[in-house]
Amino acid sequence: MSKPNAGTTAARTSTVLPTAAEPGARKKVKPDSPQGAVKRPGLILATILVGYFMALLDGSIVNVALPSIHEKLHASGAGLQMVAAGYIIAYAVLLVTGARLGRILGHERLFKAGLAGFTIASLACGLAQNTGELITFRVIQGVAAAVMLPQVLSLIQQTFQGEARAKAMSAWTAVLASGIVVGQVLGGVLVTANMFGWSWRPVFLVNVPIGVVLWLVAARTLPSVKPQNTAANSKVDLAGVLTLSPTILALVVPLVLGHDEHWPVWGWVLLAASVPLLALFLGVERRVAARGASPILPGRILRMPGIKPSLVLIFLVMVVYAGNLFATAIHLQGALGFSALRTGLAFAPCAASFGLISYFWRRIPAHLIRRLAVVGLLVGVAAMAAQIPMFKDGGYGGAWFYLDQLVFGLGVGLANAPTMTLALLNVPVTDAADASGTLATNAQLAQVVGIATLGTLYLSVAGGTGVHAAGHAMAALSLAAVAVTLVAVVFAVHLARLDRRQRLAAAAAA
Repeated sequence: MSKPNAGTTAARTSTVLPTAAEPGARKKVKPDSPQGAVKRPGLILATILVGYFMALLDGSIVNVALPSIHEKLHASGAGLQMVAAGYIIAYAVLLVTGARLGRILGHERLFKAGLAGFTIASLACGLAQNTGELITFRVIQGVAAAVMLPQVLSLIQQTFQGEARAKAMSAWTAVLASGIVVGQVLGGVLVTANMFGWSWRPVFLVNVPIGVVLWLVAARTLPSVKPQNTAANSKVDLAGVLTLSPTILALVVPLVLGHDEHWPVWGWVLLAASVPLLALFLGVERRVAARGASPILPGRILRMPGIKPSLVLIFLVMVVYAGNLFATAIHLQGALGFSALRTGLAFAPCAASFGLISYFWRRIPAHLIRRLAVVGLLVGVAAMAAQIPMFKDGGYGGAWFYLDQLVFGLGVGLANAPTMTLALLNVPVTDAADASGTLATNAQLAQVVGIATLGTLYLSVAGGTGVHAAGHAMAALSLAAVAVTLVAVVFAVHLARLDRRQRLAAAAAA
């Protein structure tokens, strides 16, 4: 790969992932090369990103439909929690495995298989007759999403080169950033529309025609690339899967169900067990690597410059982002009496600013990019702090609330999108699937933790005793979110300093 020139060119290509061939990597062709060019790269990008977006928003689209599901299916509180979280739990547990399977069997093949499974499971969710069926099909949805989503980044890498890849990556981060918010908006629209008198069912059934069309387009357009695996990476790290899955489950299940179950002993036991299980998983992965096999979480990825602080930063940002949106939706709809549509549309300013900044941030000069996270987080702190007087007396701030949502989306977008993309900057093509699975798992776990912790804080303080108590609960949540975001600022400053040292070292070497 040619080195970028200084100045404007460097600014434009600062987020381009490396394209040099690695040992054992697949051979790729540039879309604009005269021979063997990938046909219709724009259609390919649109297809995989719409599939990605559809699966992402299903993590949150159900939130505003929960009251309707409770009414129609007579679901308990724990049942509603599992309807919302069963998808995310299955998705988070299996994402890394899905990424590895893509490298072994072919990314385009796994994308189509996951898309088909997701579409069928969406149909089953929409036709579910009781809470147990709905929870089961939601888990199957999550499994299918874990098969489909990790393939998207690898498909982008094998389809695009140079500046085209940078633009595709920006589109990917914009979709990743806005999926959860758009899910809230779309869920509110669909539930309020009550199409054909189907109440909550369209939030799942809407995926069916979209999924069918996407699969047909994918079958005709996605490039088929034969996997080129070494003996070491041609198998699933079964030992890693068998230790990682219970580790994630031990952390996530009690966080999701703890509040509704009044924090039973088994929940605390599982949370405590997640620590030694994590140690066991890391030990197993070291042994897998030592015998020359390919671990599900390659240590070389975590040792790459900036990866670990980037993972922590993204985790903290997504904890605040998901937890705040979840609790705010409950507050607006439950305490203040907003309709599902009004609740969903309340997040439209956040979705718009988050998505736009996630796509256009690359236009900022390269030497300022790492500072974006620091600036964005401080903007996010200001937005969260502004929520305290808005909510604490039982109101919501009127027009100021919508402006605050716009600012919050801007701040989180400035922090999340550059960090997510730059975390992958030095990842070799052969490690792209595992790295993207690691990042996605990290972000999904953060959402679960954010919903569980900040959501539990809100529900505990609100206590169901009226709008003023709920307002104080939102103020407490906002204060906690400010504290978590300030911790994230520390890691953002560290990354900015690391980037500066690397630039100075590169300039000295030149």
